[in-house]
Amino acid sequence: MNISIFGLGYVGCVSLGCLAEHGHSVFGVDINEAKVSLINKGKATIVERDMDALVERNLHRIHATTDYEKAITASELAIICVGTPNDEHGHLNMKFIYHVADQIGYVLKKEKKKYFTVALRSTVMPGTNKKVGSIIEEKSGLKNNVDFGVVSNPEFLREGSAVYDFFNPPYTVVASESNTAIEFMRNVYSKVNSEFIVTDIGSAELIKFVNNSFHALKVAFANEVGRLCKTLNMDSHVLMDLFVKDTMLNIAPYYLKPGFAYGGSCLPKDLKALNTIAHDNYLILPILSSVAESNLRQIEFVYNLIASQHERNLGFYGLSFKEGTDDLRYSGALELVERFLGKGYNVKVYDKNISLSRIMGKNKEFLLSKLTHIDEILISNIEDFLENTDLLVIVNADDLILKSLSGRNNLKIVDFQRMKELEKRANYTGICW
Repeated sequence: MNISIFGLGYVGCVSLGCLAEHGHSVFGVDINEAKVSLINKGKATIVERDMDALVERNLHRIHATTDYEKAITASELAIICVGTPNDEHGHLNMKFIYHVADQIGYVLKKEKKKYFTVALRSTVMPGTNKKVGSIIEEKSGLKNNVDFGVVSNPEFLREGSAVYDFFNPPYTVVASESNTAIEFMRNVYSKVNSEFIVTDIGSAELIKFVNNSFHALKVAFANEVGRLCKTLNMDSHVLMDLFVKDTMLNIAPYYLKPGFAYGGSCLPKDLKALNTIAHDNYLILPILSSVAESNLRQIEFVYNLIASQHERNLGFYGLSFKEGTDDLRYSGALELVERFLGKGYNVKVYDKNISLSRIMGKNKEFLLSKLTHIDEILISNIEDFLENTDLLVIVNADDLILKSLSGRNNLKIVDFQRMKELEKRANYTGICW
């Protein structure tokens, strides 16, 4: 295929060399004549393992130029890899992206093509895909998804191993309103060793931010553990080697689905104790000390979401901190019920795992400290619970609630668990979706 790559910096240079290695004819475009000259001499514009050899070996398929018209005219696909630096407010500056879109639109107006694909490889702000499509439409007079398509295609390259990462990424992500453009990109990456994932444009535009923020969080988290271990005269590497051996929970997707706040007897207790150990040793650990505050913010967020439904008769399906247990310690649902009662709402609770005759010990103490008159709002019959309930809050999900909702189509629902069977209901609201 004939591909033009706009921007011969880090991402653009790696993409140029690797796509040429896969047999594509590649036109590198940059306003910097020094970069163009380096590429045309068979040298990379960056210091990166294997890049010089890659460019030199494939120079017969590579041509660099400052002439964007020439490159676009000769191409079926334009990959935009220009820089998107932070502006003074922290946003990414999209002016270079939009400038290239303007150039593409200008050329497409003059050089009508059967179909043209534009791929956004740079990290961009949400909404950029749509904006680029609008710019090209306005400049060219062509129609997006009919005459051309815009694809969000984020890169996942690490400096020092970028060539390997291009050929072996964790996944290849594409998103577009154009199926033609998606299939074109599937062919472009047919030799790349990864799963080809088609997703929505919003997710494709945000995934790089989420990935890198989580990587930054991991580094800072590990360093906070390291500071604590150093103070306690421990070897932090021994501790973290043990930590990462747990691939069931620690290094796994298990806790990484957005939903309601954590609770129970373990997470709050151990987090508080670890922060106390740090405090006793005169250490400030900002990440670990802010986790509980973030959890409280989630409860506050959900409280406001429920209140925004403007219903006074609330039914909480589930009160324990998670399904399959009667543990009420630090349950976020318990906090919500207490707060709504305090605001004068009519609240009922149904939880098949909670029986006032069986609950005991610290669990019972915690419950009664929050809800003195729990016996007045805890309903044992599901039909009685749903009667006169105007807003159902699904804290813990099971098949019983699905069966019981049959025929109750007007009931408003706020769902903590994402019961997909309910998402198409007119009065359904998910807390994070």
